[in-house]
Amino acid sequence: MTPRSLRGRAAIVGIGETDYYKRGQAPHAEFKLALEAIVNACADAGIHPRDIDGFASYSNDRSDPSRIAAALGCKELRFANMQWGGGGGGGSAAIGNAAAAIMSGMAECVVVFRALAQGQHGRYGQGTAVPDVDGHAAHTVPYGLLSPAHMFVMKYRRFMHEHGVRQEALRAIAMASYAHAQENPRAVMHGRPLDEKTYDDSRWIVEPWHLYDCCLENDGAAAMVLVAGERARDFPHPACYLLAAVAGSQYRAGAPVHNTPDYATASFKTLAPRLYAMARMGPADIDVLQSYENFTGGVLMSIVEHGFCSAAEVNDFFVLDNLLAPDGQLPLNTSGGNLAECYMHGLGLNLEAVRQIRRTSTAQVPRAEVSMVISGPMVTPVSSCIFGSEATL
Repeated sequence: MTPRSLRGRAAIVGIGETDYYKRGQAPHAEFKLALEAIVNACADAGIHPRDIDGFASYSNDRSDPSRIAAALGCKELRFANMQWGGGGGGGSAAIGNAAAAIMSGMAECVVVFRALAQGQHGRYGQGTAVPDVDGHAAHTVPYGLLSPAHMFVMKYRRFMHEHGVRQEALRAIAMASYAHAQENPRAVMHGRPLDEKTYDDSRWIVEPWHLYDCCLENDGAAAMVLVAGERARDFPHPACYLLAAVAGSQYRAGAPVHNTPDYATASFKTLAPRLYAMARMGPADIDVLQSYENFTGGVLMSIVEHGFCSAAEVNDFFVLDNLLAPDGQLPLNTSGGNLAECYMHGLGLNLEAVRQIRRTSTAQVPRAEVSMVISGPMVTPVSSCIFGSEATL
């Protein structure tokens, strides 16, 4: 029996996005932003939007596929999928779901999208004011865990304590994202470079995370078009194949009251081996990495759990030169990422991974054949994916 695998069975043939806006400044409704990104992705692929027959998204995106299909004039809707749970942890999972639909014959042309208008529907980075709490919140809110920063910093502080991680490691991650954003005219932080003093002098959000350790809050949308791998050469851009996509989390990762047995984890320990097995690769084969930054601490833990360095090596590994394109040991978040390009719930990282394979990134890594994305550390479920050029098949 042939092993079941997504490897090479689907290709990304179009990518698109809107302009990115500071939270609350989008001139259009969230649904219209979604349509704009999808239309742009179709134009990039050289297809008409009516040829789409499936949609996949994550984190309870509010743009309903049936409504999108009607607005775009799609001839038929064959596949509509939502990755449950995990917030930004669903970004790479949604791509895997789209590829699985194509591989199984459920659909022929699937768009993965995410639209976000925090100015219209509420902020992710702010605690909710409610008169009472119940469920798992009753175990956290009374003790001051009100926002994502409060919730996630607990896990990172344990990791930092256990492995002696220095603040400079987090600073290197933030500075790499900002350095790459200076090359990217699309980035919200383009023209606003970050230096060591500015980072060190910035206010604490929740120790040990400064302002620049925390992701942006933005409005906008992003989308990508997937078709069967054998059709990849029929489109205008160099073929970009999905080599692997995995999602999930470890035993009892869903314990939200902070009593999960493996506490100081980004939730990728069980995923990474499956990811590399499907891609038939290892960490040494990855040319460039896009790692979701809700907070820099999650990036650091995710990179350790994907085998790029050990926990004991983080202070030596996380230095700025190692993380910069074009020549760093592991070029990281080459568009500026969630910290400095835009917080589009992480899907922008997947678009940047495709650009690296196409050789169109503003911080291009020479001869990038394998590009990887890590989605949503410290949530559950999380996901990761690997893209490759035709040479990798």
